[in-house]
Amino acid sequence: MRQTFVIVGGGLTAGAAASTLRAEGFDGDLVLIGQESHPPYERPPLSKEYLRGEQPFEKSLLLPEAWYADNAVELLLGTRVERIDPADRVVQLADGGAVSYDRVLVATGGRNRALAVPGHQLEGILELRSVEDADVIRNEAAAGTRAVLVGAGFIGSEVAASLRALGVEVDVVEIFDLPLQRVVGHDIGRLYEAIHRDHGVRFHFGQTVERFEGTRRVEAVVTDRDVRIECDFAVVAVGIEPSTRTVAGSVFEIDNGILVDERCRTNVPDVFAAGDVANHVHPVFGRRLRVEHYDNALKQGAAAARCMLGRTEAFDDLHWFWSDQYELNLQYLGHAPVWDELVIRGNMQERSFVGFYLRKGLVDAVVGMNRGREVRRSANLIRARRPVDPEVLRQDVVDLKALGANLLHASRTEGNP
Repeated sequence: MRQTFVIVGGGLTAGAAASTLRAEGFDGDLVLIGQESHPPYERPPLSKEYLRGEQPFEKSLLLPEAWYADNAVELLLGTRVERIDPADRVVQLADGGAVSYDRVLVATGGRNRALAVPGHQLEGILELRSVEDADVIRNEAAAGTRAVLVGAGFIGSEVAASLRALGVEVDVVEIFDLPLQRVVGHDIGRLYEAIHRDHGVRFHFGQTVERFEGTRRVEAVVTDRDVRIECDFAVVAVGIEPSTRTVAGSVFEIDNGILVDERCRTNVPDVFAAGDVANHVHPVFGRRLRVEHYDNALKQGAAAARCMLGRTEAFDDLHWFWSDQYELNLQYLGHAPVWDELVIRGNMQERSFVGFYLRKGLVDAVVGMNRGREVRRSANLIRARRPVDPEVLRQDVVDLKALGANLLHASRTEGNP
């Protein structure tokens, strides 16, 4: 019998899943339901090239718009899903309609965390998640205007760099002591502080926003240390939270996202989840991970599609992401929420290095500034799950790919996965 697969979500994960299903031979009915009015597009340019006016939106589309019709993918854009009903095997729409399914993929991504402080509803307090958000920020970003960025994670830091390139005066309010501190740690965070200060960014660390001031529009940001920063607009970038509303209050298991196994399967038969919304079992690290990266959205969306078709391969991607700020490129591979030691190969002061995050002697993640090739060649150092001598990692003459291959071979010889 002809089957119907439904994809709930309109982002990269959804687009990757749809294209993979067709490429892998699924010839049933395929419905993609997205809340935005655009077909799936790439979000990384929104804080960089697109925001600066260097790249048209069309270049960000994952697939040409005509691809969906050409491949019999029904697009329901500008459509909000109310809930998924596994008992009746239907996706209930907010307008009262419903779409029946045989299998469904939840790819609803995340939503920006709110900053509900006094004055947060004033005009000129912006956020970045969609292309429309980027358009609003760019329209505000005239040379000589003053902006306050709330948050110095990757989105906040990238937007700060892009605004400086547009000639905007930038202040950043950050609850931690350094930019990017939660992910890259103190040493690299300190380096990024210096990089941004070199470009004229002013930081206010260890502070939160107490209130926004203004009559109709925001005129100033006041921190909990009573620091008042005058501005023409503000951009709030304090992270996202997984969009689990469509399955909340039902039989689905949720904990920092929708819980899925290594094959993107939820606890409910024939319902899968992938991308920012999925908290998945990772076979390499032996723990649950929920990541919010572009690369994961593509790869996990494709992996979920194959599992929907009955494939049994575990999704074990090591998770890679990058960040472009000013003339510098940062790349990161792996996942290291905590570590015992950061081993540096190269020269941080010259802003050309690779760093290895070690926990109990094992490499959990690798970061590199302007040395992305070495980061990618380090994948097997992570996969091997074997201790590595820090002194060997520090030596530029050591071939990281060969070292990783030897460790992985030794690990498999001993019977490790």
